[in-house]
Amino acid sequence: MEGALLVSFYVFVLATFVGFEMITKVPPLLHTPLMSGSNGISGITLVGSLISAGTGHAGISKVLGLVAVIFATINVVGGFMVTDRMLARFKREPKKD
Repeated sequence: MEGALLVSFYVFVLATFVGFEMITKVPPLLHTPLMSGSNGISGITLVGSLISAGTGHAGISKVLGLVAVIFATINVVGGFMVTDRMLARFKREPKKD
């Protein structure tokens, strides 16, 4: 049981590091289109975090699952807000007669 928790923590830390490194390497000009394209992936993350929070495991697993649900929800909502804002910049004004 302790070994599984240690492996899970190792995967979490490694995923955090890799994600941070990948995001910081993206130029600002490409960040918004990539963010809008990754909303589907964030949705999958949200489903995975819901499954993790809802399993019958003890204490720390439920807390980490809840934290994952909160962060994934913020990520999905923020991604859609940025996408909506980006698409609003390309809308044409109605012509005045």
